[in-house]
Amino acid sequence: MALYFVTGIAGFIGSSIARELVSRGESVRGIDNFSTGKPANLADILAHVDFRETDLADRSGVRDACRGVDYLLHEAAIPSVPRSVADPIATNQANVDGTLNLLVAARDAKVKRVVYASSSSLYGDTPILPKREDMIPNPISPYAVSKLAGEYYMTSFYRVYGLETVSLRYFNVFGPFQDPTSMYSGVLAIFISKMLAAQQPTIDGDGEQSRDFTFVDNVVHANLLACHAPADEVAGKAFNVATQRRITLNQTYSLLQTLTGYSGAANHGPERAGDIRHSLADITRAEKLLGYKPVVDFEEGLKRTVAWYRERSVASSVNA
Repeated sequence: MALYFVTGIAGFIGSSIARELVSRGESVRGIDNFSTGKPANLADILAHVDFRETDLADRSGVRDACRGVDYLLHEAAIPSVPRSVADPIATNQANVDGTLNLLVAARDAKVKRVVYASSSSLYGDTPILPKREDMIPNPISPYAVSKLAGEYYMTSFYRVYGLETVSLRYFNVFGPFQDPTSMYSGVLAIFISKMLAAQQPTIDGDGEQSRDFTFVDNVVHANLLACHAPADEVAGKAFNVATQRRITLNQTYSLLQTLTGYSGAANHGPERAGDIRHSLADITRAEKLLGYKPVVDFEEGLKRTVAWYRERSVASSVNA
């Protein structure tokens, strides 16, 4: 049986990947330092996971965690544009130095393949849509720079050391287990939690910025495909993971009003520093080489996400 190692396993996406692997009966190991991940995200699977509270800066701990691993899914990061603008040094240490530590350990442990959580933010604010993997990167924020640096390291370790790596460029992932309480959380998590609590959300800017919002199940699906796709087709390459459809924040807000029952208008604040205006993926490469297709569309993903947050808020009120 293969051993899957998930970094950032207590995070939103990491725990979602681990949950799917556990449901398939796979062997799963994971690390997290709980800087952004939550122990509660692992509550339902912790008994089935070899979990270690370890930081990527701990080279000895990372080396030990890589021993015997077949597939490494690297989700650990400080995943925030505004946080990187506020503290670029911490973002670089976690996202670049940590990734390099992990790659060295994976190389030495002879891990079969590393699948890396990259980001659509590295495309920057170029007007060309959709975004294709062969476009020249144009990162704006320190976060985007850190993710691009991670990709370059992935490609380098494949070319120099023969370590198979695959980079997945996520586009605005949302879904259950995303933390709505942080100022750096994804916009949909914040909108939904506020609207269910009858609180007025704030849209940064005019709300006409658009995103290729991607339900988390699609990202999990892409990661597992990336583990097993033929090396001669995918190793050392990057792939967009999205739905190939964009929607504005204003349109999304209207859909959420229907789903949550919140009728109030949004507050509009200033545009967010380092943010991009429009985002849309071309997923042709992922379809062709990974066999990827979205398994959940945007509207269905919104329904599932609202239902999860509603159940969570009801449970919280009952237990209060």
